[in-house]
Amino acid sequence: MMRFAAISSFVAVALTSCSSVMPADGGPQISGDGSCHADRVAWAVGKPGDEDTIKRVWKESGAGLFRPVSPDRTMTRDYRPDRINVYLDANNIITQVNCG
Repeated sequence: MMRFAAISSFVAVALTSCSSVMPADGGPQISGDGSCHADRVAWAVGKPGDEDTIKRVWKESGAGLFRPVSPDRTMTRDYRPDRINVYLDANNIITQVNCG
C-alpha cells in the first residue's frame, strides 16, 4: 500500500505540473548525449503508466528529460530533442510516446 501511495504521489505531481521532470534521485542513468529516441519505446503503448514502466521508457528512450501528458492538461509547445513525452489516458494507460 505504501508503494502505491509513493507511485501515485509521483505521478500526481508529474501530471499536475505537466512540465519536464527529473526525479530527485536523478532518474535512470542515461548513456549517450541525452537525445530522445521514441522508436525504441514504442512497446510501451498500451501498458500501464506505473513507476517501473515510466522509468524503463525514460531509460530506453535515451532522453535526458521526461514529460508525462494527461488528457486534461495543456502543455507547452516548445520542442526539446532531449525529452520523451508519454501520453496517458484517464486510466493511466500509455497511449502514445514521442520526442519533443
